[in-house]
Amino acid sequence: MHVLRNGTVVDADGVREADVAVADDGIVAVGDVGRGDSETDVSGQFVAPGLIDAHVHLMMDGRPDVATAQGMSDYDLAYVVAANLRQAVEAGVTTVRDLGAKGSVALDAGHAVAEGRLDGPRVLAAGQNVVMTGGHGHWFGREADGPDEIRKAAREQLKRGADVVKCMATGGVLTEGAQTGAPELTYDELSALVDAAGAKGVPTAAHAHGKEGILNAVDAGITSIEHGTFIDREAANAMAAEDTYWVPTAAALQNIVENPESGIPRSAMEKAVDAADAFESSFEHAEAAGVQIAMGTDAGTPFNYFDNIADELAYMVEFGLSPAAALEAATVTAADLCGLDDVGLVAEDYRADLVVLDENPLDDADAWQDPSAVFAGGDQVV
Repeated sequence: MHVLRNGTVVDADGVREADVAVADDGIVAVGDVGRGDSETDVSGQFVAPGLIDAHVHLMMDGRPDVATAQGMSDYDLAYVVAANLRQAVEAGVTTVRDLGAKGSVALDAGHAVAEGRLDGPRVLAAGQNVVMTGGHGHWFGREADGPDEIRKAAREQLKRGADVVKCMATGGVLTEGAQTGAPELTYDELSALVDAAGAKGVPTAAHAHGKEGILNAVDAGITSIEHGTFIDREAANAMAAEDTYWVPTAAALQNIVENPESGIPRSAMEKAVDAADAFESSFEHAEAAGVQIAMGTDAGTPFNYFDNIADELAYMVEFGLSPAAALEAATVTAADLCGLDDVGLVAEDYRADLVVLDENPLDDADAWQDPSAVFAGGDQVV
């Protein structure tokens, strides 16, 4: 048993002075803990849950033009995945949800981490995202048209062992020729996807920027809206009424608009600037309606690197969330979205996914940067 001694525990349940005891992959005690086989003095520091990023693309490496990765072999992609996993866990990210990759590369990565063959966070993966023919992300997605084809495409991902089924409900920023907010999958197609996933008890996620696509996804029963750039009051109220989660991925837009003249395609830059102008009001509407917000970054997109995932908490605070709300989004709410009941808190019988921080994250969202220690499933990786 290893004991983190004399620290301050900070999570969604509040702040308390407590020791934390870890054995194997779990937290065995929090509070007045007896002597451990080994101990680390964390006096003056804060023990918090590891971060959960509910939207990443492990096969992407932050290059300015993602389309140039189309020619990469599966072997090349596997090396990118391994490097991204290592960067993420060293940054204090202990669970990631991959929402679209070529073939089975992200699903395979999840098995490799679980079996101890790769260092990294726990991986939940969608397999290939389901997309209309020629739609957003078509080059690494599973193209399908009409409810029957969509249902089959979803079932293919489920057969592979997908933890979530992801689709593209609207166009996107990074696909040439796609209109960011325009609907791509119809309500009937989205309903077929939800029906297929629901039969296996698997949640769903929809890339959706524009209002019509968001409402189609919500009405169809999609579990989470990814990006949601053009959420207005009507869309936010609909999401709140159906308990639909929102994963904003602020880092995706910010890292594009903050890097002009850097090799990002002009069309993508223009679409990102237009989307960024609307994004702040999306946060306002979502907060006012009481939409559940879970942290996700879209890590892997241009200049959106896995070792900078913690930037998302600061971005969320810039857009109006409190540091406490950002902490909840990145821990307990993201855990709920992912269907995990053993992460997100520093509590007995929870998985030992922990970070040790020098500053209180309830005071400053930047406290998540550069953790002094990281434990993933009980193993100290930093």
